[in-house]
Amino acid sequence: MERLFYQISENEKEKLFRFLETNILTFPKNTIMLSNTKDKIIGIILKGYVQIIRTDYQGNRTIIEELEEGDIFGTILSSLDSDECEAITKENTKVLIIDYNSILSYQNTKYKYYNQFIKNLLEITTSKIEEKNERIEILTKKTIRDKLLEYFNIYAKKHGSKIIYLPFSYTNLADYIAVDRSAMSRELSYLKEEGFIETKGRKITLLYK
Repeated sequence: MERLFYQISENEKEKLFRFLETNILTFPKNTIMLSNTKDKIIGIILKGYVQIIRTDYQGNRTIIEELEEGDIFGTILSSLDSDECEAITKENTKVLIIDYNSILSYQNTKYKYYNQFIKNLLEITTSKIEEKNERIEILTKKTIRDKLLEYFNIYAKKHGSKIIYLPFSYTNLADYIAVDRSAMSRELSYLKEEGFIETKGRKITLLYK
C-alpha cells in the first residue's frame, strides 16, 4: 500500500478516502471474496492473503495471482469480471474497496495529492501488466521443464540471486504454471538428477546459470 500512497501524507490519505467513497470489508479464511462481479472496483489488501483462481469448464484450477498485504487488484486487472475467476481468501483478510468510477472523477484533479495518487496507481498498473506478460512467457512454453526453467529465470533476474525461495507451495506452483502436480514433481526430480538445481523445502538453488 506504500506504493499507492507514495508522497501522500496521512491527512491527505484520509481526504482521498472520502473523495473515493472507500469501504473496508473483512472476510474469513477460505471465503470467495469476489467472483464474476460486474462492478468496476480497485481493491487493496490491508491484511491477509488472497488467490485469484481460474477454474475452466473441465474443473482445472490455475492460480492467476497471489495477493498479500499492500497488493492491489481490480475487476479488470485481475479478470474478476469473468465467469471463470474467483478471489479466494487463504487467511482472514481485510480489503479496502474503491469504486472505479470515483477514481475517474475530474473534479478532484485540482488537488496535488489526488494527481499523485493517480500517478502512483498508473505505475502500479504498469507493473501488474509486466507481471502478466511474464506469466504469459511461462505459460506459452511447451514443456513442463521449459515452464519451470522460465519461472526460475524470471525469479532469478528479479531478485539478482541463484537462490529461489518459492512464495507458495509446490502444489500452488503447479497451479501457477498450469501443469499436473505429479508430472511437475517428476520433472523437478529429473532437473535435480541432471545437476540443474538443488532443492531443500521451498528453497531452490540454480546450478546452471
